[in-house]
This record gives sequence, C-alpha cells and structure tokens, in this order.
Amino acid sequence: MSYFRTFTRLTAPALASLGLAFTLTTLPGCGSRSGTDTENPATVADTTKPAVIDTVKLKMEAMRRDSLKADSIAKKNGQLPGAILPGHRIVAFYGNIRSKGMGILGREPKEQMFRKFEGVLKEWQAADPSIPVQAALHNVTITAQGTPGKDGKWRLMNSKATIEEVLSWAKEHNCILFLDVQPGHSTLQAELPKLEQYLKDPIVHLGIDPEFSLSTMPGVRPNQKIGTLDAKDVNFTVNFLARIVSENKLPPKVLTVHRFTRKMISNYKNIKLDPRVQIVMHMDGHGEPTLKKDSYKAYIQAEPVQYTGFKLFYEYDARPKPHHIMTPKEVLAELTPKPLYIQYQ
Repeated sequence: MSYFRTFTRLTAPALASLGLAFTLTTLPGCGSRSGTDTENPATVADTTKPAVIDTVKLKMEAMRRDSLKADSIAKKNGQLPGAILPGHRIVAFYGNIRSKGMGILGREPKEQMFRKFEGVLKEWQAADPSIPVQAALHNVTITAQGTPGKDGKWRLMNSKATIEEVLSWAKEHNCILFLDVQPGHSTLQAELPKLEQYLKDPIVHLGIDPEFSLSTMPGVRPNQKIGTLDAKDVNFTVNFLARIVSENKLPPKVLTVHRFTRKMISNYKNIKLDPRVQIVMHMDGHGEPTLKKDSYKAYIQAEPVQYTGFKLFYEYDARPKPHHIMTPKEVLAELTPKPLYIQYQ
C-alpha cells in the first residue's frame, strides 16, 4: 500500500465536524515538550479564504501530541491509567494449549492445570501480601519449527481457533493473556502485524523470544544456536504496541523480553521507554538455584531496562536432586530487584 501526501481545503467548521481544533499558530518542534504555542503574526491567513490544510501533517501532529500527553501523565505518577506494573505482580503459566511439551500451559488437562495454578497464585500472594497478584496465561503463538516450511521461515502461527480458545480460557479465569513470538528466520517486523487484531483486546499483551530469532544466522536451525534481537527490534515492538494503545484508547501493554545470555539482546542501553508499553526483561534460564540467581544478576540486574521477570521450570529446575524449584519466598528474598513478573513453564 502506498501513501500520498494530500491537501484539502477545509474550513474551520469542517475541521470542527471532524473533531479537530485548528489554529494558525506555529507548531512546536519535535523535541518541544512545552505544550504551548506562540502565535506568529506572519502566519495569519486571510480569513476570507479557506485555509489549505496538509491532512497528513495534521495526523502526524495529532499522534505526536498524544505521545506528549502520555509522557506528561506518566511524569506525574510514573504510569498511565490502567497500568498493571508496578502495582501488581504478574504470575503466569507458560506453554501452548495444543502442546504437552512446551510448558505447564497445555501439559495437563485444563481444569487440573487451573487448580494447580490457583494454588500457585495463593502461594505468591501469601509470600508478599503487600502487592496484589495478577494471573496470566502466556501462550506461545508464533512458534519456531524444526522444518523450514513453504516460505523457509522456520516458524508457524497458531490457528485463529487456538488463539480464540486460549483467550476464552483467560477471560473465564480472570487472567490476562500474553501472546509469545518466536520468529525463527522471519522478523518481528513481519510477524507482529499478524497479532494486531488480538492485541486490540485490553487483556492481551505480548512476549518476544530472542532465543528463537535467527534471521541474522542463515542456515541455522532453531535449537542449534541461541538467537538474538537488537535494541532496534525491541524499539520497533514498543512503537508497534504504543500505536495500538493510542489508536484504541487502551491501558498500557506489557511486553516481556526473554533473556538468559548477554548476546540475546544487543545494545540494551538503546532501548527507549514509552509509558504506553511496560517492558519486562525476563530471566528465562533453567537450572539449579545458584545458576539461576547468577544469570538474573548478570543479564537482568546488571543491564536494567524497566521491570524484571523470572522463570521457574517444573521439569528442569529440580534436576538432578537435591536441586529444587525455588519457592516464592526464596525468589523474593534472594533476587534484587524483586521480579514483578513470574513465569512457570
């Protein structure tokens, strides 16, 4: 689709009918945050003639003002209305409802899984009564594959029926839902638009997994090497979500970014924050407690972005004995900062 700059002669009443207020004043530069404009007499037009309006420029200015408004609100209390973090701790069950091998979400029958989940939520609430727990399902929705597929991108998206079913599970049990993306040899730029229709739902959030992002590694199959994403990919994702939030008047989205090696995220200092998107850097490694804590310190605590997450593995963390799955009290006592996103696989 191509876009062309269009010019339309619109009178002030016509602009008002479109819900647009237009005054002939100088517009602040892109870096301005003053929120005020100073009238420039040299720009005042002959009021007997309709003004020539650059409609594309108007739309761009409206989007910019929306972003500045979000910034100003966030500066007052650190977050936008409806933000989940930092006022809650998200506790999520991860996997794919069509797979027994990807995680607890899908490994057990639905009702049995939710009974287990209810117990876990109570454990976390008891471990830290000062912050309410927000239940979440984290469904791998675009999954890296062991075969290239027709287009050679080594990934497969869940069917519409599967996505709608897991969304119905979330709503039935008062959970939020994360749709997780493993892009394979595709890119986030190509894959994320496929999920936009679902992300318009206020309870739907997003996860991205650098481990299975291999577009910079030609010929490498998923699981052969650990993939990577750059700050520019994270920033693309943030901008993508921020636009959806603004266009649909939604509360902020939460974005989880999986990480358990330094190379999984490059140039982390260049990641740009936006109050419409809350970024969780999520320690996604398995192993015995000391290894997990060291990874959290090295890749999450030492390279901070915004909020932090921590994953616990039912199948792998307790092997071999006497290793064990860390308890909520251990996680909260032994990790700094205390993670606000907890995921069980």
